[in-house]
Amino acid sequence: MSHTRTPERTQRLQRSELAVPGSNPGMFEKAAASNADYVFLDLEDAVAPDDKLAARANIIQALKDIDWRGLGKTISIRINGLDTHYMYRDVVEIVEQAGEFLDTILIPKVGVPGDVYMVDAMVSQIETAVGLSRRIGLEALIETTLGMANVEAIATSSERLEAMHFGVADYAASCRARTTNIGGLNADYPGDQWHNGLSRMLVACRAYGLRPVDGPFGDFNDPEGFQLAARRAAALGYDGKWAIHPSQLDLANDVFSPPATEVDRAKRILLALEEAAAEGRGAAQLDGRMIDAASARMAENVVVMDDAIQAKSRA
Repeated sequence: MSHTRTPERTQRLQRSELAVPGSNPGMFEKAAASNADYVFLDLEDAVAPDDKLAARANIIQALKDIDWRGLGKTISIRINGLDTHYMYRDVVEIVEQAGEFLDTILIPKVGVPGDVYMVDAMVSQIETAVGLSRRIGLEALIETTLGMANVEAIATSSERLEAMHFGVADYAASCRARTTNIGGLNADYPGDQWHNGLSRMLVACRAYGLRPVDGPFGDFNDPEGFQLAARRAAALGYDGKWAIHPSQLDLANDVFSPPATEVDRAKRILLALEEAAAEGRGAAQLDGRMIDAASARMAENVVVMDDAIQAKSRA
């Protein structure tokens, strides 16, 4: 093991993340009462230009009025892009007026480390100016070829950075991929054309202690397609996936929760290796298979995730 190791910066349960347009306040209470682990109130792509200012005001009010954390939600906002004139007021007004109720800020279309640094600097100054005691985290949305080309550097851009998200729709557009199906597959490609991007972002996240989160699947009338996409991401090691419709929440929670049989095996692996260590052995056999220290590390990942899920269910 290298002497250079980066622990996970902030541990949060993020199996499902519900996207809610800031221009539709009628959805806020329902989102807060939903089964989502995470909710992000959107100011960017889901909000028309004429509705941007009203959406910002709606979000400020919702952060103040709804007890998101008490309802078991991590609450986030997606600000407008750094190339727009909306972004700086999104950060200033929301953090100044409701920053104490906000957990993270999702930065769209991050292309270079300086994009994250800019938002970090703004948030740091506002927190100091208004005396916020709870630090707001940052999350980066990787959805351009520029962002993917710089994903490793972006992962180290800020101590506030907690997670990176794979934004498949804009990424497809940036690649000029032959598709108009958000998150779906092109039958002409022999496999999953998003695998390389998903894998590269995952490695950057895990190397530098960030949570990897898969983005949207556009056809909410295709639960099987959503599940297949979620399973591919989960198999790689992703923590969770966006839901653009409430019907996708339970699907995501199920896919990204280790099943009881997997949790039981993980616990038995740890017990068997503990017993082997007591006898001076570094490896053991379980169910006819060899297990060792690497098995323990894999099993610990499963147990930690299950512990977080059980803790939430008891809250």
